[in-house]
Amino acid sequence: MNSLAGKTVFVAGHRGLVGSALKRRLRDEDCEILTATRAELDLRDQAAVRAWMRDRRPDAVFLAAAKVGGILANATYPADFLYENLMIEANVIEAAFREDVAKLLFLGSSCIYPKFAEQPIVESSLLTGSLEPTNEWYAVAKIAGIKLAQAYRQQHGRDFISAMPTNLYGPGDNFDLTSSHVLPALIRKAHEAKRDGAKEMVIWGTGSPRREFLHVDDCADACVHLMKTYSDAEHVNVGSGEDIAIYDLTRLVCDVVGFEGEIVRDPTKPDGTPRKLMSADKLRGLGWAPKVPLRHGIAATYAWFREHVADA
Repeated sequence: MNSLAGKTVFVAGHRGLVGSALKRRLRDEDCEILTATRAELDLRDQAAVRAWMRDRRPDAVFLAAAKVGGILANATYPADFLYENLMIEANVIEAAFREDVAKLLFLGSSCIYPKFAEQPIVESSLLTGSLEPTNEWYAVAKIAGIKLAQAYRQQHGRDFISAMPTNLYGPGDNFDLTSSHVLPALIRKAHEAKRDGAKEMVIWGTGSPRREFLHVDDCADACVHLMKTYSDAEHVNVGSGEDIAIYDLTRLVCDVVGFEGEIVRDPTKPDGTPRKLMSADKLRGLGWAPKVPLRHGIAATYAWFREHVADA
């Protein structure tokens, strides 16, 4: 699928962080974009998904729908994270096969890799060690999605591929402190600390773990690139190729937001995986590289937060 021009493209999960970015990116591809809200289509309902796909007959599918959240959400709702993600991916992939969808891209997560995988993490590290316990439910579901896409390729010859994004951020992110990921949580904490005139801001853990971040618009661009150029069983890492310590990230966020108080670390809270940097070699070899620098991306995301979340 060298071009999406003239094609009908279904973005499953179009209201989410990645899905909304895919919608923005696909406007440049001269294609018809299909979407469905949760009220219109429950992706956990097998019969409903099959009927919807049969009626619309998309040429391509970006499977970006998922139940997502941070450490606290994973610990609180393990059954939901495992069951809902398994149902979503199984129903959409099976329906895409039955309705002869030409190409499908399944979006996973970097949490699929072993907790102590050698850094930077190459794609072949999958299933070579134990997972990080704080998000294993989500990780197991995403690993199943990768394997499901591979199984349909092997058994039925379907052109189903998988992309594994790193930690994403950007407009449309979740800033709820009970369920958000680290970067949007830091943006909100720093904003509220500045607003309230606080003298300090507390972050979870020691601040030493290192994480990689990618602006969601870069992720969407990479996924469109893969949809048009990549066809193989192995998943592809989608990341920036650079990481940063959480404490240093916090300082960067505070600088962008304008909070000048003290950053206090709470070592009684979990750190999660010590380091998680994915190798970007495979994607770079396919001719793609990110365009949004981290500081610029954080500033743009904070501007979106202030307009759409903080003022509301």
